[in-house]
Amino acid sequence: MNVLSRLWTIAAERRNEIVSGVSRKQNAAEAAEDLAAQLKDVDAAVVLVFASPHFDKEKLASGLTGGFGATPVIGCTTAGEITPLGYETGTLTGVAFPRRHFRFSSRLITDLSNFSIDDGVRFCREFISDFGETPGWRSLAILLTDGMCRQEEALLSALEPGLAPIPILGGSAGDGLNFQETFVLHEGKFHSDAALLTLLDTNFRFTELRFDHFLPTEQRMVVTEADPGRRLVREINAEPAAVEYARAVGCSVDELSPFVFATRPTLVRVGGKYHVRAIQKVEEDDGLSFLCAIDEGLVMTVGQAQDIVAHLDREFTKLKAQNGPPTMVLGFDCMLRRLESELLKKYNAVSELLRQNRVVGFSTYGEQFHGMHVNQTFVGVAFFDPEKEQETGGEGEN
Repeated sequence: MNVLSRLWTIAAERRNEIVSGVSRKQNAAEAAEDLAAQLKDVDAAVVLVFASPHFDKEKLASGLTGGFGATPVIGCTTAGEITPLGYETGTLTGVAFPRRHFRFSSRLITDLSNFSIDDGVRFCREFISDFGETPGWRSLAILLTDGMCRQEEALLSALEPGLAPIPILGGSAGDGLNFQETFVLHEGKFHSDAALLTLLDTNFRFTELRFDHFLPTEQRMVVTEADPGRRLVREINAEPAAVEYARAVGCSVDELSPFVFATRPTLVRVGGKYHVRAIQKVEEDDGLSFLCAIDEGLVMTVGQAQDIVAHLDREFTKLKAQNGPPTMVLGFDCMLRRLESELLKKYNAVSELLRQNRVVGFSTYGEQFHGMHVNQTFVGVAFFDPEKEQETGGEGEN
């Protein structure tokens, strides 16, 4: 094969690969142009982007529309990005999904506070009917939500019955550590009080991922007074919530901090498995604000962290043993996992594992897995090249 033919072959292969990129330019228009240049060789069905909240939203949306032309661009703002080089902040990160292997459709859901279960079932059935199916291909749904809407549980309850058995995975958009405004991107505009549901059809093998590194302890607590709409717990075991939580984890209220919340979260058992209900902060009246739904009568268990690096390494080693190396892992990683890694000086080690395992995604304000909204969890989908199936011998399906 001569040099020209080889270059043509490489270009043709790239057009049909999942390709990711990152721009570190701080100007919105320049970052959009830079990312588009990195992904321009892909004949993409869709480009999924994760944007630092510091960018000018209007200029970034306009730049992405201009840079990618007719190719749809969807995404959200973040609490940190996971780029092809691992954890980063202040970047614009993107993934181009090749048309040859992916078919997609996205729909925006607005006015989340008034979105009912009946609306969700009807919405999903119409969406699936319009989307159709491709013989021999599998489908999944990616859900990106406004991370400040506090409606993830209600939204999933509305969508999951209508989408089943199509799995839902995703994350809540972030705003760094500011917790002010978060946005999803659809059709050239950033939207708040909204969620973006995307259906993907693909002939890539894929497997869903969900893992956290916490074990339950013997410390049990019962929520005795709460404001579910605000995700606020006022009392635990009939005592001020912060006072009782501090007692359970062995410190004073004054010692409660993001480090304590990140390493000793509360766990709730659902369906035989423990799921994290993360604490955001202590309120002035010694109440506790949570990042997940909370209600009176809920029984919580104090969690004990395992080593986050060793646990992450074991999970990815298991994934590769069963399926072979992934082509790419689309990851939705709780911002509290990143924070814990920083506080324990394990940030670089976690970041390197994400890089080695080809994870691209973002740090979230919460994670969506099937019908559940969780915290302090890694949720994702690992894609495996269909042409390499015989080499790995794995099915890559749950």
